[in-house]
Order: sequence, then structure tokens, then C-alpha cells
Amino acid sequence: MVKVCAAINVTVDGVFDHTSVTPDSQVHDHYTQLLQNSDVILFGRKTFQLMKFWQGILNEPSDEKAINDFAETINNIDKIVFTSTLTSTEWENAKITTLRLKDQIELLKSQGYKSIVLGSRSLIYQGLEQNLLNELQICIHPVIAGNGQKLFDSEMRRFELVFSDIKTFLSGAVLITYKTKFKE
Repeated sequence: MVKVCAAINVTVDGVFDHTSVTPDSQVHDHYTQLLQNSDVILFGRKTFQLMKFWQGILNEPSDEKAINDFAETINNIDKIVFTSTLTSTEWENAKITTLRLKDQIELLKSQGYKSIVLGSRSLIYQGLEQNLLNELQICIHPVIAGNGQKLFDSEMRRFELVFSDIKTFLSGAVLITYKTKFKE
């Protein structure tokens, strides 16, 4: 079975803007391990462009090992970018797709990919709506943003999830893992 996992960071009030949270070394280590155990990560254009930040860490390493490890891991994993506006990714192992999410996942499955991560809000929505997700990881950081775009809003229909695991980090961030009721 191919595992399709969505992973995202949010504030207590549900804001998913990356500038609203400050992941600690344990959170970085978690995401490093998640990506090391995955074959590919899928991004929308906006999130992909934000993730290019990590290329800079490769050129000018941080003083924190966990940050450097994550930068190297995100650099090494295959990346698929859903975009109709970019013509180049400027990242060696990142490819552009214009396929629909479901079709791209089917293509990846046919190519032997076994573990796929969705790393953008728009893809999480599509993954849920199209019954493509097996697992949803939400890392809630101890911050109230006060304003900003919420991970889930009134456009999302109701989904029942099954609790799978909870992990607490020293910073107070809490990672909750849910399984979906979707069966492949």
C-alpha cells in the first residue's frame, strides 16, 4: 500500500503561516525523519517558493544541527510542484506538474513511490476531498497568531478522523497524528 501523509504546522488558533511559528530542534528532527522515510514531497507553488529558504541554509549553515539536517533532507528528497505559472524550479530534484493531485499520485504509485507527503494547505484540502490521504499530521505550536489564514475554514466539508498518536515537544508544540477513514 502507498502511504499518503499530509504534514503541516499551525498555531493554537489554526493559522498555518510559516512566520507565525518557530519550530524547535525536536520539531525539525521530526520533520527530518518524516522526509527521510518518504520518497517524495508535493507542494503548491507558494509553499514551494517558501521552502526554497532551505537552499540558503545549505550555503550558509546554521549553528543548529537540527536545522542543517532538515535543510539537507529537504534538499535531497524528490519534490513535485503543482503550478501553472512557474517554468523552472531552480532546484535539482524538483519537478513541475500540471496534473491534478489524484493523477499525480497515481503516476507516482506507478513509478514505485511508496510514501508521499503533502506539504501545502491546498494539497491537504484536495487530498481530503478526494479521499487520497491515509494520515494527517498537525503540529500545533504554543502561539496565538491573532490573525492570518486558517488551516481549515468554512469551505472545508466535515471529515471524521481517527486518532493515531500524539507527541509533545520541549517547546510545548504538540504533534497530533490522525488516520483517515479512507482505505486504498
